[in-house]
Amino acid sequence: MATTKIPVPKPGEGEPIVFFDIQLGGEPLGRIKIHLFANAVPRTAENFRQFCTGEHKGPGGKPLGYKGSKFHRVIKNFMIQGGDFLHSDGTGSTSIYNNTAFADESFALKHTRPYLLSMANSGPNTNGSQFFITCAATPWLDNKHVVFGQVLGEEDDGGESIRVVRMIENTRTAGPGGRGTGERPVLDVRVAECGEM
Repeated sequence: MATTKIPVPKPGEGEPIVFFDIQLGGEPLGRIKIHLFANAVPRTAENFRQFCTGEHKGPGGKPLGYKGSKFHRVIKNFMIQGGDFLHSDGTGSTSIYNNTAFADESFALKHTRPYLLSMANSGPNTNGSQFFITCAATPWLDNKHVVFGQVLGEEDDGGESIRVVRMIENTRTAGPGGRGTGERPVLDVRVAECGEM
């Protein structure tokens, strides 16, 4: 039975654009601008937006968010992953919804191309703060991970956002302890600043 692919939305009226100012090894790399699909997946988009702005408060009223966090996992021709601002290693996650995991909102949008923003999870209904940006079409992730945004393209910001994603994708990685091949960047890839445009 054939499935219908839902096209990736164009920027909708009132849909947020957020940004990450990225540093590689402490040096400025550039800005990634991301259009969030708030009309298609409002809860997922809002969770990410609030972590970009830092407006969500955790226990004790401390702001929680992506500022200062790392892209802890990079796999060339696949994806770059970040969002663990609790432990910086892929083991931590939280959400704006009672600081616990939240349900998969919709699988209508598919992983049809590079530069899509999708939720990283550890199984069904375990969404939190971790996310990934695709570097290629990744259809095997459909119906397992919620697509909820896209990196702005050439026509939107002169290609800077895509260039920065590709530079992260091509950064040198190593295995545990900095040895061998692996998925962890050798130099820290850090969100120096983030927010909403």
